[in-house]
Amino acid sequence: MKTKYAICGVSNRAVKMFIGPMVNTFHHHAETVALLDIDPKRHEVCKSKYPSLADVPEYGADDFQRMVAETKPDVIIVTGRDDTHAGYIVKALELDLDVITEKPMATTGADCRKIIEAEARSKGKVTVAFNYRYAPIHTRIKELVLEGKVGRVTSVDLNWYIDTYHGASYFKRWNRIRANSGGLSIHKSSHHFDLVGWWIGQQPAEAFAYGRLNYYGPEGEGNPRKTDGRHCETCGDKPDCAYFMRWSSRSKQIAVKDDHIEMGRAMNGYSEYRPDACIFDSQIDIEDTYAATVRYEQGALLSYSVNFSLPYEGYRLAINGTKGRLESTEFHSPSRVPFPVPEQTIDYFPLFGSKETIHVVKREGGHGGGDPVLLEDIFLGPDPKRGYAILSGAKDGAYAVGVGEAVWRSVQEGRPVSLQEVLEVRC
Repeated sequence: MKTKYAICGVSNRAVKMFIGPMVNTFHHHAETVALLDIDPKRHEVCKSKYPSLADVPEYGADDFQRMVAETKPDVIIVTGRDDTHAGYIVKALELDLDVITEKPMATTGADCRKIIEAEARSKGKVTVAFNYRYAPIHTRIKELVLEGKVGRVTSVDLNWYIDTYHGASYFKRWNRIRANSGGLSIHKSSHHFDLVGWWIGQQPAEAFAYGRLNYYGPEGEGNPRKTDGRHCETCGDKPDCAYFMRWSSRSKQIAVKDDHIEMGRAMNGYSEYRPDACIFDSQIDIEDTYAATVRYEQGALLSYSVNFSLPYEGYRLAINGTKGRLESTEFHSPSRVPFPVPEQTIDYFPLFGSKETIHVVKREGGHGGGDPVLLEDIFLGPDPKRGYAILSGAKDGAYAVGVGEAVWRSVQEGRPVSLQEVLEVRC
């Protein structure tokens, strides 16, 4: 018997990550029975891509209860704008339905607490689609830690770099407003905080951080002229905008990659939303640079930084322990890197001994090959041959958001912020 899924938020992410695979790959196991979104045009775009969904009922943003009553889904997939996640998750749990949600699970610690409490009362369970865990290089790092290669983990260094193409895209879209996204310490860095916690098997306890808006907003050094309301498509200042011209030319504009609206371009965009707002608007109220220290309950320390305007994209990682050290460096999106990049490997340095380089077999698919395997676990059930847990639940989602909020609060208040304070409940 097929599992019935209702989609809350018919974003490009929903269509590419979940609806498409359900139609093409997992059609023997999964069925889309309802589409819900604030914008009817998203339903139209989705069905134009997948005509087999032509008869699937459509619902507005406030029609959740009616949707469930009429279509009787088994699982709710939540893939709308970040600030809509918590409401649909809690409503689904109140009806004893399982939930799959895109990261971040919520945009505040308070909403995470509501989800944790709702799940405790419900027969339903929450799965958070943290696909970074599933990239082959990341699962191998987890396995090496589990094998005891580094011993007891004492510290982690993680420096994440986001280039001027990808980084600027967050400041063209809805993400640039904290009320929509929770800021990038939640919307983006929750991925990173989840990875670290999963790798080392420890729960975060406290964070201290600095952060700033260095590149974007009206005071950004690259701003050709201080004025609001510009859009890249029609902006007369774009020949003087280095962020635009690095990826474009006078005759061709490179479209911003947007998981939440990209498909709508063919239909003149969705209503009341454009993904090409000016990165120098005064509306921007989030940071683009963070440096943070996170303390974990079993004593490990994380030194973390992220920068959203750099010449290339990727990360540098080191995991230190009582028996050795793991290192790995990634150069992401090599087509956007203006120099040759090495293959990503994992270097292991025993505390006493010689270096070992570990090569990892690559896999096709989004997020470093992680998406296809995540989807198999979601639609077919966790791989029984895997010897460790990898699917994320509500507690994992809460800790990832909790660290992100603790980082932002620390930036604002200039003090360490505990996870217990942010979540107001022990997960």
